[in-house]
This record gives sequence, structure tokens and C-alpha cells, in this order.
Amino acid sequence: MAKSVFYSFHYDRDAWRVQQIIQMGALEGQPILNAQQWEEVKRKGDAPIEKWIADQMAYKSAVVVLIGAQTASRPWVRHEIAYAWDNHKPLADSA
Repeated sequence: MAKSVFYSFHYDRDAWRVQQIIQMGALEGQPILNAQQWEEVKRKGDAPIEKWIADQMAYKSAVVVLIGAQTASRPWVRHEIAYAWDNHKPLADSA
């Protein structure tokens, strides 16, 4: 059975890497939004994004942060890491 995780990543640069990991079948993550769906969530503002993150992370056993060249500077990645830490979710990284 696949381990249920939340993927944290820089969407514009690293969505393809998440798709590769999902295809391996080793981890089961949240639904990855396509570009149009992500833009729709972003247009609604910060509170809906925070709610989406909380909802998606709620029943996940860990958070995997996919590290790319600009990941550390992404505000939502930083929020996801802090949220995971505050909610006692194990964190893992993958370069």
C-alpha cells in the first residue's frame, strides 16, 4: 500500500517532477491541480489557498518537499513546511 503524503513544490517549475513520482506508485499524494485549477484557487486569495492546503494535508502521514532551484523562495512552500511542522507532520525532501 502506498504511503499517503502531501507534495510541496514550486508549481510552475516542478509539477512535472511530481507527476514522475506519482507514476512510480510508491507514494499516494493529494490530487495535483492542473495549471487552470491552480490559477482558479490562487484567484480566490490567500485564505482559500490556506484552506486547500489544510484540507489536503489533513489526513496525510507526511509531507514531501520537492527541492528545486527556487523552491525555498516560494511563499506557499514555506507556508506548507511551517504548517506541516506546526501540525507534527514528518517532513522529507527530495532534490
